[in-house]
Amino acid sequence: MTLQDRILNLLGLAMRARKLVTGEELVINEVRKGKVRLVILSTDASANTQKNIMNKCQSYNVKCLPFGSRHELGWAIGKDERVIIGVLDSGFAKKLKDMIHESDKGENL
Repeated sequence: MTLQDRILNLLGLAMRARKLVTGEELVINEVRKGKVRLVILSTDASANTQKNIMNKCQSYNVKCLPFGSRHELGWAIGKDERVIIGVLDSGFAKKLKDMIHESDKGENL
């Protein structure tokens, strides 16, 4: 199983544990409330969405990482395409952060 598969599986697990919020409006609202620990943005999100989310995350000091396509993210959590996912649980957020950084290093070799 590849690291990417493991990340997607962990997202699915977090979804079943109800530790994720998806969709731009919902995620931004939860970021404002200080509940989101990590934002995952699909790599194929529009430039406008990326800018909007990155700015919002910066101003509220929330880590935002690009990962996967909208199809992969949606598939991982059992929904239609998803461009943005907010992770509410700090345990899931830390593990996902570490795994995404590890996958980024692997791609750069």
